[in-house]
Formats: sequence, C-alpha cells, structure tokens
Amino acid sequence: MNEEREIIGQRDDPAVPRYAGIATFALLPRPDEVEHADLAVLGMPLDSGTSFRPGARFGPAHIREHSRQLHPYHQVHETYPFRDQQVVDAGDVAVGPYDLAQAVERIHAEASRLVRQGTKVLALGGDHTVALPLLRAAAAAHGPLAVIHFDAHLDTWDVLHGASLWHGSPFRRAAEEGLLDLEHCQHVGIRSGVYGPDEFDDDRRAGFELIRSDEFQRRPMEEIAEQVRRRVGSGPVYVSIDIDVLDPSHAPGTGTPEVAGITTRELFAVLRGLAGLPIVGGDVVEVAPAYDHAGITGLAAAHTAWELLTLMGLSART
Repeated sequence: MNEEREIIGQRDDPAVPRYAGIATFALLPRPDEVEHADLAVLGMPLDSGTSFRPGARFGPAHIREHSRQLHPYHQVHETYPFRDQQVVDAGDVAVGPYDLAQAVERIHAEASRLVRQGTKVLALGGDHTVALPLLRAAAAAHGPLAVIHFDAHLDTWDVLHGASLWHGSPFRRAAEEGLLDLEHCQHVGIRSGVYGPDEFDDDRRAGFELIRSDEFQRRPMEEIAEQVRRRVGSGPVYVSIDIDVLDPSHAPGTGTPEVAGITTRELFAVLRGLAGLPIVGGDVVEVAPAYDHAGITGLAAAHTAWELLTLMGLSART
C-alpha cells in the first residue's frame, strides 16, 4: 500500500541538530506536508477531569520536547516505524479548561474525522478522560474493542463529586455505551488503593481482568504478555497507557502517583510481546510535567508512544 506513495519521515537536515527547531513528535511532518497519514499523533491538552494533582494539560508539549531523540529504527522489532507507515504530528485538539463535556465532544469530533479518512490516532494526554471520546471514534469504525489498559488505577469507577465524566470513569462509561468487547479487556499494572471489594465487582462487569503490578515480581514478562494476548483475542484492540503504571521512580511527573509500580523495562517487555495484534488506536496519558525531574517522565512517555506507534505499524502489515 505504502509503495505507491512517498513516505516522509523525521526531519533530516544535517545543519539542524535534534534539539533545535520546532518540536513536533519525533521531528515528524505535519498533516499539510503529506498526501495521507496512516497514523496521527494528536495532543490532548486537557486536565479538567483530574481528581488529584492538576497539570496534565501541559503533557503533550512535554512529551513532544522529549521525543526529539527518538530514532528511526526499532532494533527489537527490526523495523523502521516511520517508513512502514506515514506518521504525522497533527498538533493539539482545541480544548478549553472549563467545559469538560464540550472538550470531550471536540476530541471525539477530531478523532472521528481522522478515523473516517483511514488514519489511526495515537493520543498524547492530558488526563485519562480523553480515552472515552477516542474509544467512541475507534468503536464507530471497528465495532466493540478489546482494550489493553496499563494503569495503576482501575478507571472503571462511577460518579465522583457529582460528576460521571472524569479521569477515573472512562472505561465504565465506555462499557455502558457498548464500546468495549466485554470478554476481551485487560488491565495491567493495577495497584492503587480502593474503598472496598465491590469496586472489583464493578470492574469485572465492565469487562476487565486484572494483572496487578506485584505479579511482575514473580512472573516472566513473556508470560504476562502471553496472558494479555490470550485475553484480547483476535478482534480490534485499543491500547491505553497511563504513565502512572510506572513506579514514581520511573515517572514522577503524573497527577496520581502510586508507589510499587512497574519499571520502564518491564512495560516495554510486555508491549513488545504484543507485536502483531490488530491495534486500531491508543493513548499515552497523565503526564504532568510540573512534577517531573530531569525529563524522566517525558522521556518515558515519548519512548512509550514510540513503542506503541511501532506496534500499530506492525499490525498494519499483518
């Protein structure tokens, strides 16, 4: 498919170092510079749904800045993700900080526009509320989705402070709307506090099985990845990655940090074990740069997004 048109990859000007110039994601082109985008990296500068520390509205810019060092060849998958598919940085969705429902509608509209023209969306957050409109857009094109959800938290809670739409409820709302394949959804890395066991009952009704973070201490990563593969099956897959799935030592810059998380190496090992799954969309969310140190979280998020877009390119080839 891509042999019929030129693929434009990363900026390649020997006179301009990677740390100079405008920071599109991985120094990739904008939509107006290509004929068609197979995948669009789309910023979601929104944190109106957060329940603890604010600041994820600045996440997309922070991730882009720390994506400058991403290189064109993936040595584990032995592929060039920016040659296998046309990837662009589509900028940020125009969302304001005051009306969360309106912001969700705008994200849905923009994601739907891209999906209808045959472009997969990889979102940079922003708080996890953004997953709901992204799931709506992907499910409209592909039907109910298997979801792989990397997070410290369940995000299948109901109402908080009178609001049914917030960053702890996107997957509950998605299940209620029929967006999820309830037999094929998987949490990975769960460890946060809960108010009672009934929360896990609600979570199961929303279609999810659990892999807790402490399982990473006693199980091989390959075994965990294989469990995820068995759970999601062969249908369309959406991958949602809250950066707080990582231990705060690996990702301090997030709004609701939880101790005893997994490492970047463990996250990447599981992600790399998912090669070949039919991934139709994804997100990397909850990056709050005000709490970051030396770019640790920005680097982790940028490289996580690169791993995910590589998987999305591999899935397009199978």
